[in-house]
Parts: sequence; C-alpha cells; structure tokens
Amino acid sequence: MCIYALTVSIMKPNSVKEALTDPAWIESMQEELHQFIRLDVWELVPSPDGIKPLTLKRFFKNKHDEENTVIHNKTRLVMRRYRQDEGIGFEEYFAPVARMEAIRIFLAYAVHKGFTVSQMDVKTAFLHASLKEDV
Repeated sequence: MCIYALTVSIMKPNSVKEALTDPAWIESMQEELHQFIRLDVWELVPSPDGIKPLTLKRFFKNKHDEENTVIHNKTRLVMRRYRQDEGIGFEEYFAPVARMEAIRIFLAYAVHKGFTVSQMDVKTAFLHASLKEDV
C-alpha cells in the first residue's frame, strides 16, 4: 500500500466547495493559512467605506512524481488584481522568471569554470517580498 494514499487526494477540485468535501484538500488549505499566520503576513481588517475590496481566488493543483502518482495536494490563495480599476492602485505586475537561454548560458559558464551549482525552492517565497502599498 502506498503511504501517499492516506494523505493525498487524486481528485482535483474545481471549487472551494468541492475541496471542502475532501480531508486532504482541507489539510492543504489549512497548511497555507497557517503559513500566513506563522509568517505574520495576514491581517483581517474592515473594508473602508466607499472602497470595493479585491477578491481572492484559490487554485488547486496535484503534484505528481515520475510515475505520475499524486504525491502532494497544493493550494494557493491569490488576489484577483485584474479586477482593479485603472488609475486606482493599478500597476503592471509580472513574475520575474529567467528565460531558458539565460539559464543555459549560466550553466555552461558554471561548467566551464568548474563551479558547483545548487538549486532550491522556497515554498512561501512570495510571502517574504516587500510591498510598496497596502493590499
């Protein structure tokens, strides 16, 4: 029996309502909220009069291993910035991701110089970024 079968769900929910019917997805959502609290990046405040709050959306994803077995249920709570009105806290945002050509050049240079290259993934990296504005 696979150990993952007891802790993950093979179903990928299409909505929060659907996710709330599965204990594995509930645990995944709770884990993310606990990270917000642990890192002190979440504060619930009343909505100011005359200001329409931005809404949130939750994304669900199953992470697979090489054999296409589900090994982790991943949820992300994101803000729907596309609903902002232009001119009111509206800026262009992007995710800084290196192009494949830049990565290949870097790796070729590292091999040429005999450097050791390591990589890592910071699970909650987006929570450590500083913001210029309140959201």
